[in-house]
Amino acid sequence: MSLGKTDKTAEMQTFLSVACTGSLSAAARELDLTPSAVSRMMTRLEKRLGVRLIVRSTRKLRLTSEGEAYALAARRILKDLDDTESSIASRGSPSGTVKISTATAHSRLTIVPLLKEFLQRYPDIQLDIDVSDQIRDVHAGQVDVAIRFGPLPDSGLHARRLGETGRVVLASPEYLARAGVPQTPADLAHHNCLDFSFRRLEPGWPFREQGRNYLLAVKGNVLANNGETLVELALQGMGITRVGRFHVQQALATGQLVELLEDYNPQDREAIHAVFIGGQSMPARVRVFVDYLVEKMATAPANVRADDPLSTAGHRSDQSSARPGGLPAVHTRKAAGPQT
Repeated sequence: MSLGKTDKTAEMQTFLSVACTGSLSAAARELDLTPSAVSRMMTRLEKRLGVRLIVRSTRKLRLTSEGEAYALAARRILKDLDDTESSIASRGSPSGTVKISTATAHSRLTIVPLLKEFLQRYPDIQLDIDVSDQIRDVHAGQVDVAIRFGPLPDSGLHARRLGETGRVVLASPEYLARAGVPQTPADLAHHNCLDFSFRRLEPGWPFREQGRNYLLAVKGNVLANNGETLVELALQGMGITRVGRFHVQQALATGQLVELLEDYNPQDREAIHAVFIGGQSMPARVRVFVDYLVEKMATAPANVRADDPLSTAGHRSDQSSARPGGLPAVHTRKAAGPQT
């Protein structure tokens, strides 16, 4: 007779405790079990799966590759179970924690200003905000909602379109006075171009010249993994950079930075999406947070409205049909992509 689901859940919890503590005895103390009970459970689990999950040594336990895969799946399954129970329990009033991943500058300029009203509207929800330009794994349960920029590669995640933002090439008046103003994209070969360090989907800066769109490879002495750093370096007169317009609205308005090569800007737009795990078990707290972002970001500064028909090639407008009760439907989209 196979083990029931409750037993399997207990096995997963025990295994994760062993994996995290690196010791059967430490896991036993954490779970208020005896070391022999934990050992028997691990042996039974490995026997049922037919693979070695843990390599035991005199000092510390380590996971095999199968053990690491099982740990990843166990965390996801247990989180799904917790989310499902929370969703059912909070149908009347959404509650619990929503983990959010958002890029550094976009968080400060766009997301954070929206949070006060959301928390006033849903006082039983807590927000756990991960501000970083690094990609967080939504599938693995690292976050509930990730704000992503640009094209979304294939995945099983869901996405809601929040809007679009343009990108702009710029530099400080100080740098331009010293190095000269580029008149055409080709002139960038003689300039210090400050670029992102992570591999983007486009291996260069896009321009449009004589009716033709093309990518231009650039080079410089600084790479950075976030737009905030690139903007700060540009403000210091270090070189020319290309970032999302939302980064630099104020600096452009005050003349601290100057837009360059406007006639060659292809008006490329980056779509902004909220990416999450959808489906029937989607917690109410996650659903209302995503709905709130869609509602508010349609009028956010430096944002093209979410229902604006303009989009880059490969992006289609992601209009959500209304559900009864005021909750918009969610649509499966390709999801991943850079975050800045």
